[in-house]
Amino acid sequence: MSLTMTLPIHTPALLKEAIEALQVQPGRRYVDCTLGSGGHAIAILEKSLPNGQLLGIDLDPEALKIAKMRLADYAESVILVSDNFANLKTICRESSFFPVDGIFFDLGISSTQIDTAERGFSFQRDAPLDMRFNPAQELTAADIINALPEDKLDQLIRIYGEEHYSRQIARGIVRNRPIRSTLELARIVEQAISGRRGKIHLATRTFLALRIAVNRELRNLEIALEQTLDCLDHQGRLVVISYHSLEDRLVKQFMKRESMGCICPSGIPVCCCGHTPRLKLISKKIITPSPSEVESNPRSRSAKLRVAERL
Repeated sequence: MSLTMTLPIHTPALLKEAIEALQVQPGRRYVDCTLGSGGHAIAILEKSLPNGQLLGIDLDPEALKIAKMRLADYAESVILVSDNFANLKTICRESSFFPVDGIFFDLGISSTQIDTAERGFSFQRDAPLDMRFNPAQELTAADIINALPEDKLDQLIRIYGEEHYSRQIARGIVRNRPIRSTLELARIVEQAISGRRGKIHLATRTFLALRIAVNRELRNLEIALEQTLDCLDHQGRLVVISYHSLEDRLVKQFMKRESMGCICPSGIPVCCCGHTPRLKLISKKIITPSPSEVESNPRSRSAKLRVAERL
């Protein structure tokens, strides 16, 4: 995408709720681990004036280009890093951005990535089966689709996509190899489970599973969440917006575990784990978009926000 083109429109989900959850204050330091097009980052910077600082991380170089343009007015207050948020602790240390007053994640895929057909994230238009957040990465969705054994494909689609018909889909994929394009894959999935009906397109869960696998999203999230505890200052806030049940489950379990004392298995009479709580749950219930936000921004409908505070 040329930088001279009009910047794509991006409507951040749960913007007001995220800023309130972070308790953004003037002169404080914040990390946006999923910078994207910079929608949440601008709001954080505005609220942290004067002298607030933001460290923005994104794995997608195109997203960073867009964000850099959007954040041009705050250039002196922003550090932008092209990296995986799984390296959060190293990034903070090398950027001399430590400790911080808030860490924010807006997980999943951005509207810009979905709408850029050649990235291969969507089956709305035909494109190569890519799905990489970082184009420099070698592994693509096509590699997985065309190389993985049928039983492994079945497992991947069933677990990551929570797809009940994963076996039929995996069988259909193997029978029709090689598969190179998004529409080709979507058509094979439709044929494999023809007659099924639902609220979403039949190929949606398969595409989701592939995207998660290509980018190791769940594993990277696990690694990053652990590192937030070493980066947050006392009373610093951790705020996470997720869009998928597996992501939300990871975040929920992490925050719950780190808000507890003993985490020994039930039935053990004496604590032997030595675990102490490092987080305080700010809201035990998830925060979701209002009906008016969903109406104006349908892509926010599955957003779930969780927040905790560093002890």
